[in-house]
Amino acid sequence: MREYRSEAIRNIAVVGHGASGKTTLVDALAFVSGTSKRHGSIKEGNTLTDTSPEETDRKYSISLGCAYAEWKDTKLNLLDTPGFLDFQGDAVAGIAAADGALVAVGASTGVEAGTERMFREAIARKDPVLFVVATCDREHADFDKAYQSIKERLTDKVVPVEIPIGSGSGFKGVINLFTKRAHIFKAGTKAGEFEETDIPASEQARFERYHQEMVEAVAATDDALLERFFGGEELPGELAMSAMKEAMKRQDIFPLLCCSSQLTWGVRTVLDFLVSLMPSAYDMEELHAFKGAEGERTVEIHPVDSAPFTALVFKTTAEPHVGDVSYFRTFSGTVAAGQEVYNATRDGAEKLMHLSIPLGRERIEVERLYPGDIGCVAKLHNTYTNDTLSTKAHPVRLPQIHFPDPVVTFAVKAASRPDEEKFQQGLHRLHDEDPTFQTHFNSETHETIVGGMGERHIEVALARVARQFSVKGELSPPRIPYRETISSKAEGQGKHKKQSGGKGQFGDCWIRMRPSPRGSGYVFQDEIVGGSIPRSFIPAVDRGIQEAAARGVLAGYPMVDFVVECYDGSYHSVDSNEASFKMAGIQAFKTVAPKCRPALLEPLEMVEVTTPDAYLGDVMGDLSSRRGHILGTEPADAGRFTRVRAIVPQGDMHLYSTKLSSLTHGRALFSQRFHGYEHMPGEASSKIIEAYAKSRGIEAES
Repeated sequence: MREYRSEAIRNIAVVGHGASGKTTLVDALAFVSGTSKRHGSIKEGNTLTDTSPEETDRKYSISLGCAYAEWKDTKLNLLDTPGFLDFQGDAVAGIAAADGALVAVGASTGVEAGTERMFREAIARKDPVLFVVATCDREHADFDKAYQSIKERLTDKVVPVEIPIGSGSGFKGVINLFTKRAHIFKAGTKAGEFEETDIPASEQARFERYHQEMVEAVAATDDALLERFFGGEELPGELAMSAMKEAMKRQDIFPLLCCSSQLTWGVRTVLDFLVSLMPSAYDMEELHAFKGAEGERTVEIHPVDSAPFTALVFKTTAEPHVGDVSYFRTFSGTVAAGQEVYNATRDGAEKLMHLSIPLGRERIEVERLYPGDIGCVAKLHNTYTNDTLSTKAHPVRLPQIHFPDPVVTFAVKAASRPDEEKFQQGLHRLHDEDPTFQTHFNSETHETIVGGMGERHIEVALARVARQFSVKGELSPPRIPYRETISSKAEGQGKHKKQSGGKGQFGDCWIRMRPSPRGSGYVFQDEIVGGSIPRSFIPAVDRGIQEAAARGVLAGYPMVDFVVECYDGSYHSVDSNEASFKMAGIQAFKTVAPKCRPALLEPLEMVEVTTPDAYLGDVMGDLSSRRGHILGTEPADAGRFTRVRAIVPQGDMHLYSTKLSSLTHGRALFSQRFHGYEHMPGEASSKIIEAYAKSRGIEAES
C-alpha cells in the first residue's frame, strides 16, 4: 500500500435514503478501481461495507462502513452511511469525517426523506456536494424525473454533467457533457468497460439542451467565463472543470452524475469526477480547535505534515476476538505505527499499535498516515467516539460531532432477572459505539430507559445485545411521572397511640393544608405556640408528612405544590418520641389530604415540528388529537417549511416520531423539551386512578 499525502486524498461521505444504491456504489467504486477483488451485491449479502449479521440479514446498512479506492494516483476514502433515518447518527459521523458528500438519488424514487436530511447536513457543514443517480438500470428508472425532484426538493443549483442513454433494462451508455462524447457499455464486462463514440443522433437534441444548461451554470459562477460565454466563445473543458470545482466549494453548483453500480457501467467516469471535482484535505479551510485539555483558547489546525498530530475518533465498533476498533480522521501532522498519542478529551496516553486503513471488514496495516487520511486501530484502552487524539506536547480538543438527540424512548429490562447486570453492560457498550443510542435509569419510575432514533433503531440495538452478550431484553412504554396536588383547604388531626405493656407510643398533631402556586413544591410551617408539641418533635411531623406525600392519595404519585401548617397537638412526657410524631404526621396527611380535593397533574412537553407545507394540516390535526395546544406557526427554511409550536401531554407523545414520519413521509423534524405540570382533565385522570386501584386490588389479593 503506497503512502498518500494530503493533496492526493479525497474524503467522501456517500449518503442518501435507504435503497438508493449507496452500498452497491461504494462496492463498485472499490471494485472498478482494483482496490477490492470482488464485486458484491446486497441480495447475496456480500457487499464490501455491510459486514454485520444484522446488515446481511436485513439487507440494508445499519452502521457506517469504511472503504477506499485508488484512482489516478489519488486515494478516495469512501464512507458508506446508513440511509434510514433510524440510523442517521452514523450518517452524521460520516459527513463530519469527510470533506465532501456524494448524494445517491434513486432513479425510480427520486429524492426521499433520508436524502433530504443528509443533504441539509452536508450543506450546514459547508461541504461540496455531488449528486449521482446510481441505479439507472433499475426498473422504472427515470433520470429526468430524479433530476427534477432534486431541483424541487433540494436545490435549483443542481447541474447534470453527464446524462444516461436509455433507462431500466434499456440503459446502455452515458454522455459526458464535458467531453461531448458517448460511452457505450459492453455487455458482460466486469469493470464497466466501454466504447467511446460520437453522440448518437437520437440523443443529440437532449445533449444540446443539457450541455447548454451546464455551460450557462458554470459561466454564471465566474465573471471571466461569463464574459467569454456572452461573447460566443467555447468554454474549454479543463477551464470549465476548474470553475465547477471552485463553485462547488462555495456551494454555487451541485453536479449530477449517473451510472449503474450493479452493472459497474459508468462507475469509471464517477471515479474520474470524484478525483477532479472533490476537494482534498489540503484544499479545505482551517479547523479551529481548543488548545489544551481544558480548552482555554482556540488554535487553527492546518493539514500540514510538520504540524503536531491531531485526529478525531468518529466511529467505535466492537469486533469478536479483536475488541474495540477506533476509526479516526487525521487533521494535521503525521502519525506512525506504534506511536504514542495523547487523548486530550480523557487526559490519557494511547499507543497506536497495528495502525491500519479500513477496507470493509479488512484492515490493511500501514507504516504512516498523513494529514487528511482516515485510519483505524484496535484495542485502545480509554478512547471512544468524539475523542481527540493529539500529542502530550501540543494537546488540543477538536470540535465534537453533534449527534441528533433520541426521538423515541422505551423502558427496557432483561428477559431473565439473573441476566440484568450483563444486560446493562450490553446497553452501555452500545452507547459507546453509537452515541445516538442512550440509556439511563429513572430513579422515580424505577425503570431503565433507552432512547434512539426510531423503533427500528431500538430493535436492532437489542438484537445486537442478544448476539454479543447472549441476553435478551423486553421493551415496554415508559411510565409517565405524574404528580398529585390539592385544590382546596382543609384541616384535621393525626394521632398515633400505642400501648403494649411497657413504654408506649404517643404523638398527636393538628395540621392545615392549602394549595400553593404551580412549581412551588412543598412548604412546612411551624405554627405551634405554648409548647403543645415540644420543638424537638416538630421536625418528625414534617418528615412524616413528606413520607406520606411521596405516596400520594389518588394513584400513588408524589404530591406537590402545597403548604402544611402544624398549629396544635399534644404529647406525653414518657410515651412521646420522634418516631411517634412521625407516625402522627403520616396519619394527619392521610386524614386531611383527601378533604382538599386532590387532583392529578400531568407532565407537558413543548413540541416544535418543522414540516413541509403540504403536510401542515395533517400535523396540526394529529397534535390536536393528542390533546395538544397549538401555540402558533411560522415559516422555516426560506419559506419551504413551516414550524409548528405546541404544548402536548407527555403521556400522548410515545412513538410520536413514528406517526410523524408516516404523516410526512419522513420529511418533518421535531424536538421536544419538558414544559411543566398542569392539571389533568377529569376523564383522563379517572383512567389513571382506576388503573391504580385495580393494580392495588390485584396486589392485595396476591
